[in-house]
Formats: sequence, C-alpha cells, structure tokens
Amino acid sequence: MTLISGLGLLVPDHYGLVVLSAKLLVVLRWFAIGCIAAYAAKSKSLSAWVILGMAAGVECGYDWPTVADKCQFLMVIFLRLIKTLLAPLLFATLVVGIAGHANLKKVGRIGVKALIYFEIVSTLALAIGFLAIGITRAGVGVRVPPTVSAEILEVHPHSAADLITNIFPENIAKSIADGQILQVVAFSILFGLALAMVPEPKRGALVTFAESLSETMFKFANLVMFFAPVGVFGAMAYTVGRMGVGILFPLLRVVITMYAAMGVLILLVFVPIAIAVGVPLRRFVKAVAKPVTIAFATASSEAALPRALQEMEALGVTREVAAFVLPLGYTFNLDGSSLYQSLAVMFVAQAAGIHLGFSQQALIFLTLLITSKGTGGVARASLVIVLGTVASFHLPTEPIFLLFGIDQLMDMARTAVNVLGNCLATLVIARWEGETVPFLV
Repeated sequence: MTLISGLGLLVPDHYGLVVLSAKLLVVLRWFAIGCIAAYAAKSKSLSAWVILGMAAGVECGYDWPTVADKCQFLMVIFLRLIKTLLAPLLFATLVVGIAGHANLKKVGRIGVKALIYFEIVSTLALAIGFLAIGITRAGVGVRVPPTVSAEILEVHPHSAADLITNIFPENIAKSIADGQILQVVAFSILFGLALAMVPEPKRGALVTFAESLSETMFKFANLVMFFAPVGVFGAMAYTVGRMGVGILFPLLRVVITMYAAMGVLILLVFVPIAIAVGVPLRRFVKAVAKPVTIAFATASSEAALPRALQEMEALGVTREVAAFVLPLGYTFNLDGSSLYQSLAVMFVAQAAGIHLGFSQQALIFLTLLITSKGTGGVARASLVIVLGTVASFHLPTEPIFLLFGIDQLMDMARTAVNVLGNCLATLVIARWEGETVPFLV
C-alpha cells in the first residue's frame, strides 16, 4: 500500500478518503484495452479488432486530444478505399443479378416490395422519434445560444422533384466520383436490363466479365477490411479528441432520449419483424455485428456496405436480391435518420419554448416522410433535413446548432441503425420473394 501510495496511484479526496488517482485509472483503462487486444489476437475475429480500434481510439482521444486530432487521416484513408470499390462492386453484382438470370419481371417485383416495406418501417421510425421527445421533453429548459457560431451547411434538403431527378445520372463517371450510390444503382439496373435483352451469344461475354469483376471486388473488399480497425481507431480518436466530453452534459438528455428511442425501434419494430419472418436472432446478430460496428465507429453507411453484402450472401440471400435491396435502402430506408429527424425538429420547438398543435405536428410528420428520402450520400444530411424543415415551419434555427456540436455522436447511432434496418430488409424481401434462405426454412 505504501509503495502504491508513493507512486501516486492512491490519493486522498477532499473528504479524506483514499481513492484511485487519475494515473491509476489510465493504467486500468489501458490494461482493459490490452485484454481486448489479447482476445482479438486469439480469436482472429474482425469484430474483436474493430472493437479494439474503437476502445483504443476513445482512450487516445481522451488522454492525448492533440495527438488524436491528427488521426483523422486514418479514417479518411479507410473511407476512400471503401468508396473506390463501391461503384464497381454494385455495378458488377447488379448486372449479374439482372442479366445473369434475365428475369425482368422479378426485378420490378423486388423493387415494388422493397419500397412498400421501406415506407412502412420508416414511418414507424418517425413516429417513435416524435413520441420519444414528447415523453422526455429533453428540449425544455435547454439554453439556446444567442448567436450562431458553427460551420455553414451548404447543402439543401431534397424535395420530391429533386429526389426523382437525382435518381438518374447525367454522367456516370461524375456519379462515381461524387459517391452518388443511387445513381450508380440506376445506371447498373438499366445496363443490366439492356444486357438482358441482348441475344445469348453476345450477352455471355459481358455477363462473364461482370461475374469476374464481382468476385474480384469482393476480394478487394476483404483486403480493405483488414484496415478497418485502424480506420475505426482514427475515427474514434479524432471524434473524442475534437469534441471532448464537456459538450455532452447540457444535452445529455437529448443523447439519452435518442439512443433509448433507437433501442425502442430495434425492440418493438425490428425484432418483431425478424421473428415474423423467421430469422434466428442470435445468428442474425452475429452476421450484422461487423457491418453495424463499422457503421457506428465511422458514421458511414458506405463503409459498411461491402461487408453487409457479404454477410447477407453468407446467410443465403441471393446476390440478385442483396445487391438490389441494400443500395436501394441507403436512399429509401434510413430508419435511424428518420427517427433522429423527427426527434430533432421537436427538440428545436421545445428548446425555443414553442408549442406545436396536433395539426402542425402532423404536417411536420408528412414533410419529413418525403424529405427524409434521398439523402444517404450527403454529409450531415439529417441535420440539413432538420434545418430545412425548421425553416419551412418558421421555427428558430439557433437550437439546431446545439445539436450540431454533438452531431457526430448522434450520427454514429443513426448510421448503425440504418445499416441494421437495411440488413433486416434484405432478409424480409428475400423471404417475401419466396427464396429458400437456409436458416429461414
């Protein structure tokens, strides 16, 4: 005890009690991280390595914020590698799925079923967001800043006309460069449909090329995933080092409300749907753990897409369905983002002390139902949607910039739920199509 005290590991507090010193707490935290590292090395599991990257990143950001602030480049490298493989991966898998089977009616049928499912679930997510903030009233009493001091959001929410127009690319190379996933999907579908109409002798060569490209890009994705723990480390270190923990306390009720609402969405919507479809929850959770963890740590749905595709195929979903439903869900099935948007708009009203009647809330609900679609590839898209909705209903914008300070933390949760919801949607559509998914039989 004397030795420990001499090293400064135990110190008296202001009540005279002996407590753990900050130095000892740091040692204990890094010891825990070392245990995770030992487990990861033994299990050789990507999920364990990603969790290690998250834990080490948080600790690095907390202990050495100046160093952590310079780690963002690790996340940027990882995201760039992901974006590099997305377009050829989606193109190849969709072309093979459509032209390889030449069943054009099935493609249209899958699309209609997917959109119906997406609309139902995203509507429920919006409703849960409204109810959650209405119950906790987390915005009441929050101090609104007198002036706005945050970076300017230079993008605008999508109208219904914008959404329809932006589905179709004017230049496929530009769509790839800008990361417009839906435009790449639209081009790939049209290309696959055109190829399916070509007579067999001439179609075969391109289908074979697409199959080879698809397999190559999945191998490429496997290589990129080896860098995932490093990218996750950079993302978490930069986030914690930049934000700190002080900003969380005034808005802690909002953060808790949103995370609790996400839990309600999972337990009361996702789980019943999974049970109704016949999905064994334990096996499903194991399959989605990797893509959801990556999505949470990087706050990027794109980063999780290649792994999600692989996991859905590993569960027995055909490539034709997985490669169509997952990318489509990135635009039309953003359940986590929908929940956050409804919660955030009501937070703004509560923080400003404005009471919204039922009719006004209904109009906001319908507005978000339309404008929340088509923003998957836009940076801070959910915050932009909230800003546009608040402005259209003549609510003050100042409370939004309180949310801006903690948006990274909120974005991590809603992105993870987006990926989880789209993985579940893929299984639902596969079942709806009558596919014989091994563990759904």
